[in-house]
Amino acid sequence: METKASLTQGSEQVIVIVPTYNEAENIVPLVSQVFQQKGVDRVVIVDDCSPDGTGQVAEGMVAREPNRVSVVHRAGKLGLGTAYIAGFRRAFDYGATRVITMDADFSHQPSYIPAMLRMSKSCDLVIGSRYVPGGGSRNWGISRRVLSRSANAIARITLGLAAHDCTAGFRCYDSELLQLIDLDVIRSNGYSFLVEMLFLCQKTGASVGEVPIIFEDRHFGRSKISYMEILKAWQTIVRLSAQRLRGWLHPDSVREGV
Repeated sequence: METKASLTQGSEQVIVIVPTYNEAENIVPLVSQVFQQKGVDRVVIVDDCSPDGTGQVAEGMVAREPNRVSVVHRAGKLGLGTAYIAGFRRAFDYGATRVITMDADFSHQPSYIPAMLRMSKSCDLVIGSRYVPGGGSRNWGISRRVLSRSANAIARITLGLAAHDCTAGFRCYDSELLQLIDLDVIRSNGYSFLVEMLFLCQKTGASVGEVPIIFEDRHFGRSKISYMEILKAWQTIVRLSAQRLRGWLHPDSVREGV
């Protein structure tokens, strides 16, 4: 994939996707802050039937701003990866030119969106990164810092990823890049989806940039990262490493989709 060309002035449609599960306390102030950022046209909330009524709170925002907020309601807690895919498809329906993904818990501050959009004019994928100069995390314990650093290092080395923050969910994708990827064949879900998406984007030849951010621990509620999520992430890295090795050994079969 060649580096993206600049979009014609006035043709952009920037859509922010926010997956939610039990984020009733966060979603209204988050969406309000997102719309304070220049360049955002619409927010798509993908709610996994939150028991705390997040979906109903989101519908209240739709009633007030039907041209700026929409909700995808899902039958249950189906996972972060499939939530992103559902959001991507809704964004395509709205004619998105750029798609931003972010968490609902304020660990991703909306104030970074303008910098990400500026960089997206020259990059196909922009990552809000903890691991470039100026980036970092706040209110994390040592064990979580070590786990995150080690996971990123292993993903970068084994998969040949260029980005420093491979597990970040704060991203800005060019819509044309997303449409090059067969979303139906992605096997990972949860947080390992983020590693697989970066791997697939890089395989297209996409240009990747990183904007430094300070990742803040969630404002309300509890973290949804579990030991099972961590195990799945390692499994995904092993599977993609095997796929990468097959590409080295049998490049013709990989091009043919074998």
